[in-house]
Amino acid sequence: MSVNKQAYKQLVTDLGSHHVTLVAVSKTKSVEEIKELYDLGQREFGENYVQELVQKQTQLPSDIKWHFIGHLQSNKVKQIAPFIHLIQSVDSLKLLQEINKQATKNNRVIDCLLQVHIAQEETKFGFDETEVVDTIKNIKELQLANIRVTGLMGMASFTDDMSKVKTEFKFLKLIFKKLITHNPQLLTLSMGMSSDYPFAIEEGSTMVRIGSLIFGARH
Repeated sequence: MSVNKQAYKQLVTDLGSHHVTLVAVSKTKSVEEIKELYDLGQREFGENYVQELVQKQTQLPSDIKWHFIGHLQSNKVKQIAPFIHLIQSVDSLKLLQEINKQATKNNRVIDCLLQVHIAQEETKFGFDETEVVDTIKNIKELQLANIRVTGLMGMASFTDDMSKVKTEFKFLKLIFKKLITHNPQLLTLSMGMSSDYPFAIEEGSTMVRIGSLIFGARH
């Protein structure tokens, strides 16, 4: 399996015209496939599993910006804290505090997105609207000097009903707009994947997470 170069180049052009950042989702993909995409100019890659990410990070160029996009357990934060560029899937205050603790140990400030539960599916993780608003509002009082919350992330329902997906993206954008008025440092709204990214961009996404369009179906 190798990278669909034509699809990738088209994607870069399309997203560039909307000023949207592309995170290439490379979970389960080989180091060779990631390097192939890197050689085309891609620098931001998203991984779901800590062990897999740690192994790949040691074998690939140091200027790659690694994003963690899967459910992250607090006890595994220390493994990625030395190098992670952005943790997109922060779904609890406890996790935020652990990231701050590990960032402090590594003398770093780690950027984070708060994951908001927007899908109808029970399996999705994340803050609800009230929790995310409260967390952002109280972030200064929490004295987490080694993390920087730079935006929100959400995953729409896994469905063919695009009107439902658009409604969920719209909901996340509304929360984002509400929070921006008090927090101008919130710049990133990460929503949209291979199957629904055009709708996410329509609703104001600034970052999309795309895997199968570039790499083909998962192994």
